[in-house]
Amino acid sequence: MSISDRTGRTGNGVPGTISSIPLTDVDAHAPGTASIGHLVKDATAQVSTLVRAEVELAKAEVTSEVKKGLQGSLFFILALSVLVFSAFFFFFFLAELLDVWVPRWLAFLIVFLLMVVVTALLALLGYLRVRKLRAPEKTIESLRQAATVLPTSDSAHHDVNSYTPGEYARRTAP
Repeated sequence: MSISDRTGRTGNGVPGTISSIPLTDVDAHAPGTASIGHLVKDATAQVSTLVRAEVELAKAEVTSEVKKGLQGSLFFILALSVLVFSAFFFFFFLAELLDVWVPRWLAFLIVFLLMVVVTALLALLGYLRVRKLRAPEKTIESLRQAATVLPTSDSAHHDVNSYTPGEYARRTAP
């Protein structure tokens, strides 16, 4: 048993009670006096209430977990921001370290060229990854097959193979 705060929420963020679901008394009729229709009606109402209560509970739990996840991700975003700003100081350190062996201007030029090469390499990798994206061929084929099976009027009939799926859907929409 967990302790609830003033809002009715337990320590883990899940509400202790769900007040939006009306609950009915199981023994609304005297024993043996209810008809089969009343029993079926009561059973249906109770199953409906139970399902709604379970959905509300699941929604409350998921909402609580999403909030925790967002709070945690905020710290990751802040850590990444600090890391990005710290990179500036790393590159200054690297240039100052190279200054021991080469003139200062050359050390900063070397660091700059190193950063340009890394940027170009990462851009190339991104381009190669994006270039591999393909159209959803199975979905397109499925839409073409569905369009040939669905009944259409003669005035709305178009050659499916002459249009892209989006263009065909737009032209044949009511």
